[in-house]
Amino acid sequence: MFDWDDLKYLLALARNGSTIAAAKALGVNQSTVQRRVAEFERKIGRPATVRSAGGYRLNEFGHSLLVDAERVEASVLDLERHIADRSNDISGVIRLTCPEPIVFRMTAFIERFHARYPGLRVEFVTSDRYLDLSKGDADVAFRSGDTDEELVGRKVADSLWAVYASRAYIEAHGQPAEIGDLVRHPLVAFDETLSAHRALQWLSIVAPGARMAARNNSVLGLVYSVRSGIGIGPLPTAIGDAEADLVRVLGPIPELARAWRLLAHPDVRRTPRVSAFFDFVANEKEALKAILTG
Repeated sequence: MFDWDDLKYLLALARNGSTIAAAKALGVNQSTVQRRVAEFERKIGRPATVRSAGGYRLNEFGHSLLVDAERVEASVLDLERHIADRSNDISGVIRLTCPEPIVFRMTAFIERFHARYPGLRVEFVTSDRYLDLSKGDADVAFRSGDTDEELVGRKVADSLWAVYASRAYIEAHGQPAEIGDLVRHPLVAFDETLSAHRALQWLSIVAPGARMAARNNSVLGLVYSVRSGIGIGPLPTAIGDAEADLVRVLGPIPELARAWRLLAHPDVRRTPRVSAFFDFVANEKEALKAILTG
């Protein structure tokens, strides 16, 4: 059948007398009102409006729908108020773990969440290593790469990595033209505590025997080392592109691409506070793409 939201345009036309006035009342273009009313008529299989010298107006059949349409409108408004009231009732703390460099990029996002759910507060638990959600180390996680099959969640963005160098490094030593050139440059990489990380494994394959200028146990450590000009190395594009002193010299690297996911343990996922966070993230996916992918 028809989209219930189309009734809003039919009611606006009835109450305001023309598509121009209805569009102003709804804050949309006149063509939007015409299109949505026409789509409603197409779905129900008969006209509810008629064209006149002053524009469109409801015909007899359209007027016969108004009482039921207003009843639907009232029910939707009641449902929205009920949802808003329940949202305001939810309270508690959500412990969110994600890589430390992402935290400062999420300030505005988290502030919008707090405004939507004033009874909830997000508490960051930062680590470059995966915390164990099944043991309660955190409630939810923004995580890229391989993950525990026991966790549930949804994809929210792409995780892309590229190779970066500082402007000072490029001026002094040049830059690689292709991946095969990496072996001739001093590299910055993770240390052995993160030996399973895909970035370190990729470097060991494409640049075996290359000289390591620095090893770090965090993404922030990689950023600082590359920015210092002592070497070049792979970084998340969201972070590397945001650094004014860094230049993307290769990539994104397909072998390093993964998906960012919002994850939780199944038992925690069903709690009202975590469900509220998941619902908010679903509505903010475009904002998250800018934060997590760049």
